[in-house]
Amino acid sequence: MSSCGSCSSDKDSKGESAAHALQNELISSTLAKIKYKIFVMSGKGGVGKSSVAVNIAAALADQGNKVGILDVDIHGPSVPHLLGVTGQLDVERGNLVVPKKVNDNLSVVSMESLLKDPDQAVLWRGPMKTSAIRQFISDVQWGELDFLVIDSPPGTGDEPMTVLKTIPESLAVVVTTPQEVSLADVRKAINFLQYAKANILGVVENMSGLICPHCSEHIDLFKKGGGEELAGKYGLPFLGAVPLDPTTVVAGDLGRPVVMLEEASPAKDAFRKLAGNISDAAESSLEIASSTHT
Repeated sequence: MSSCGSCSSDKDSKGESAAHALQNELISSTLAKIKYKIFVMSGKGGVGKSSVAVNIAAALADQGNKVGILDVDIHGPSVPHLLGVTGQLDVERGNLVVPKKVNDNLSVVSMESLLKDPDQAVLWRGPMKTSAIRQFISDVQWGELDFLVIDSPPGTGDEPMTVLKTIPESLAVVVTTPQEVSLADVRKAINFLQYAKANILGVVENMSGLICPHCSEHIDLFKKGGGEELAGKYGLPFLGAVPLDPTTVVAGDLGRPVVMLEEASPAKDAFRKLAGNISDAAESSLEIASSTHT
């Protein structure tokens, strides 16, 4: 005698529930091995958020930390290009995905590394994005890390919501440029983070003035100080400012973060200082959290 439709539906539901619970265990196990989870986001595109995320990660790795970059920008992953990473990810026994290794201290996982054709468009809606992001954590062999830097697409859509739900202990770094058109959207992003009761580590002002390629003088092309003023208004730490430096553009075309170039540059110095500030702020945040729970 065949089973009725409702019984079959119940079995499917229980199976999905069990699979979800198992994935939750894998996610918890993975995150337990990662000391700090840095969630880089912005309210607006075009503020250089991915460049900030990559250079923060590279600078932290250069300081001797074990660092992973998780690129959850499903539709426009740019992290592999900024790092010069190509090819698909490898899968080991047990179906665990191995991150792409940039150097001994830095590895990366991106949606682009899962596509056979990097020019292929990803036509996914919310549930598929959520599933993919959870798998980026549960099914990836991250190992023990000091920092996992998560690069999210701009705005307050499915991807950042999934990250905050899946990694509630993540520390958000909000990237803006000094102009009001960017600050207006960043205010919405901060409001979103506050509504989600997220841990906001602080604000970064990118493209804070221009470094002249001829005389190396600082020019307030896009003005400066808007990000610091915004941080003060919301009572958030201001983590640092990074100037618009032609060296950063050259580094991006070379597929190397500016902090990994041998020559000195204002952007390189600024990113190194920013990484140090983020490391100190993350450590303080962990100490505060520990003291609160004891």
